[in-house]
Amino acid sequence: MELQGKTAVITGGASGLGLATAKQLAKAGVNLVLGDIEQGPLDEVVAEFKGNSVNVIGVNIDVRSADDVNRLRDEAVKAFGTAHIIFNNAGVGGGPLIGTDKKMWDWVMDINVDGVVNGINAFVPMFLDQNEGHVINTGSLAGLGGVPGMGSYCASKFAVVGMTEVLYHELAFTGKDVHASLLCPGFVKTRIHESGRNLPKELASFAENPMAKAVQGIAAEAVNSGIDPSIIGEMVEDAIINNKFWILPHMRSAIRTTEQRLVWMQGGDTPGIDLMKAAKS
Repeated sequence: MELQGKTAVITGGASGLGLATAKQLAKAGVNLVLGDIEQGPLDEVVAEFKGNSVNVIGVNIDVRSADDVNRLRDEAVKAFGTAHIIFNNAGVGGGPLIGTDKKMWDWVMDINVDGVVNGINAFVPMFLDQNEGHVINTGSLAGLGGVPGMGSYCASKFAVVGMTEVLYHELAFTGKDVHASLLCPGFVKTRIHESGRNLPKELASFAENPMAKAVQGIAAEAVNSGIDPSIIGEMVEDAIINNKFWILPHMRSAIRTTEQRLVWMQGGDTPGIDLMKAAKS
């Protein structure tokens, strides 16, 4: 895809991977439509982009709501005529498998899984109609192998990996110039370990759970040892331009995780877990 003049819609666009990708695409002359649940940071980011003469709008949304994501699409069309790229990126962390309340599970799955479904449903039909478009979904290394202490997060990212593989094949069957990419990073220097800041009031007490706090501390250390988000932005841009499915910023860890599962399936050793190593490779 030639990026100059195209329009990219990014959920979770006011911070982390979404913001880094927005900055990278802006350099290529892409119009930006940033969706985010945090109004204050969204307003600040939009103002900064406009100050640098970037064509951008911000839309306050909750990706759990299909109506909100449809409104995001409609605002993109209203501002720029259409959209060509949807980056289903908004996501949150979760707690351990054992002892995590079902309501907490619902919150994680509603954002990390239903948010992607809502993005696909809102944008892919339009892409097919115009015979041009690209979908990027944010999975994770945690969607390629189970990680202790991250039950709901792993489950949600395994779902995203599966959905995106299905999407790739279904799009191929259409014969249209519409494509999909799957981003599976390891640890990146974002605020994913602080996603509890957006917990609904009825779930706020979960953040004080001793096990949840312990996991958050470990995750914070790994995240802060991770790669810079700008690397993700560059890789997403490359995947769009060159139509690449797999986006693997931590290639060695992704391959090793997959190899270890195969060995395990064949009766070999159980995979080892080294979060700090995964943060860097």
